[in-house]
Amino acid sequence: MCGIVGYIGKKNTKQILLDGLKELEYRGYDSAGIAVLEDGEFSNFKAVGKLVNLEEKTKDFKTKSFAIGIGHTRWATHGKPTEINAHPHLGESSYVVHNGIIENYATLKKELQTSGVTFLSQTDTEVIVHQFEKNQKNAKNSFEAFAKTVSQLHGAYAILLITKTEPETIFFAKHGSPMLVGINGENEKYFASSDTPLIGHCQSVNYFEDGDYGYVTPKEIAIFDKNGVKKEAKFSPLSQNKLLAQKDGFRFFMEKEIYEQSVVMSDTMMGRLGESEILFDELDKNLFDGINEIKLCACGTSYHSAMSASYLLERYSKIRTSLEIASEFRYREPIMSKDTLFVVISQSGETADTLETLKMAKTAGLKTLVICNVDNSSMVRLADATILTRAGIEKGVASTKAFATQVTVFWMLSLFIAKLKNSLSADEIASHISLLRELPSHVKVTDDMHERIKRLSKRYLHGHGFFFIGRDIFYPLALEGALKLKEISYLHAEGYPAGEMKHGPIALADPELFTIALLPKHLHYEKSKSNVEELSARDSTICAISQIEFDKADDFIEISECRHYMLEFFEMMVVLQLLSLEISVRLGNDVDMPRNLAKSVTVE
Repeated sequence: MCGIVGYIGKKNTKQILLDGLKELEYRGYDSAGIAVLEDGEFSNFKAVGKLVNLEEKTKDFKTKSFAIGIGHTRWATHGKPTEINAHPHLGESSYVVHNGIIENYATLKKELQTSGVTFLSQTDTEVIVHQFEKNQKNAKNSFEAFAKTVSQLHGAYAILLITKTEPETIFFAKHGSPMLVGINGENEKYFASSDTPLIGHCQSVNYFEDGDYGYVTPKEIAIFDKNGVKKEAKFSPLSQNKLLAQKDGFRFFMEKEIYEQSVVMSDTMMGRLGESEILFDELDKNLFDGINEIKLCACGTSYHSAMSASYLLERYSKIRTSLEIASEFRYREPIMSKDTLFVVISQSGETADTLETLKMAKTAGLKTLVICNVDNSSMVRLADATILTRAGIEKGVASTKAFATQVTVFWMLSLFIAKLKNSLSADEIASHISLLRELPSHVKVTDDMHERIKRLSKRYLHGHGFFFIGRDIFYPLALEGALKLKEISYLHAEGYPAGEMKHGPIALADPELFTIALLPKHLHYEKSKSNVEELSARDSTICAISQIEFDKADDFIEISECRHYMLEFFEMMVVLQLLSLEISVRLGNDVDMPRNLAKSVTVE
């Protein structure tokens, strides 16, 4: 969720870059920096934390005439959030900013170090500028060196690079990470990773396609495709509505956040997936010494991700795991033993009930870990260790991508602990890592899927309630599906373990009771199917979500072919989110700001 800006022109370059980065703050970041090239000399500023820190560092700096500049807000992946790791990164006479991940950076770095290059940061990005300057030595010109550099990079990236040898040029490359360039009548050029920084400055923008690279000067915009063929820019009018631009054309922030789960889950895993192990550089392995139990504590959606984690931790890590609702845990005089790792989960890191349980655990002398989306939040500052989910700012009150990234972190954490405890073999862990790499493709929303759910939603606007049912780890997903529907549609919904329906709730079954049945092919399918058949026999209206068509379902939402139940879990998660969204839209509700709810619950 990092942000990029760039500028070519005669205005105060510093202010344009800072204003542009400010428009990208909603994406989330933990450090920021700018580099400006004016009259053949570089000025470079970096700061950890919020942009106000960078503004303070640059308060006495101002460009006097024509300049080029690049800026970046960073969400730490490779290396901690420090000034050294913040972008832009410097070579001998060049600077680079980059979003994404360079998958072969370790190989390139080793080759560069062998040839005498000294690296300052822990990032993958720094290899780009050093590789470029290495290629410059044997290239006809800087663009040839840049083109060769791009061809040597594997992974996802949006790159801006400036160098003293071309003082009026910004080089760019885009693959898998968004990037656009804007123009205006004053012959200025603006770069950004989304529309918002360009609003008010540009009238037209060109959205780069995957594989595009090239350069921009005051007189020229040169774009080449992935095959090196020069192509024409395709400029389109830029909307001047900043809120709409932040929504990227979506109707609601919640809808946008459902769609961007593929990207943020990639960010969550970035730098953390090795070949046969999970890499949590932020965790001291001694954190788990003497630990015989993990206690998970959270509220709301985070509680559902914690419940999902309890299945994964016991199944893969083979460690006893208990689950606590934070608002209850605080008042029941719990017994806390020092062989317990106390884990709190919160999107904001400020949830009052959860924060108080963390303080209790600290007072009792327990080791503590927080799974959180906001660096420098109260929980992050208090806990012994932190894993950031990197979901970016979530504006929709009903959480979507926060849940997705929390469960992704817990899946990785279960494998990390499994390696420490030797509860899974190296081959088994590698197999799970292969599944994790598939995740982003399984949470991408297809037009066909969304359109089918949109049409289906009109059938679920009445009745006396909803049951969301699932077994095993699909039970917490059922709870989360019911919560999403309650939050934004104001319809009554409950999540139940599928096997519990016969122990009372089935008394409610009739045609006006809607059952949303989660039927994963790879986990207890026959047993779950049998439970749904019991409801169908009593005339409950059934909506089945599965890879396998269910003949007794009134409605069937088919997910794609998945080779593991965790991939089915995440695909079904997206279906449940979209179904809640579309029902709420049809009911005319405020999807992003549902009644009576707040994004960060900082009261008891």
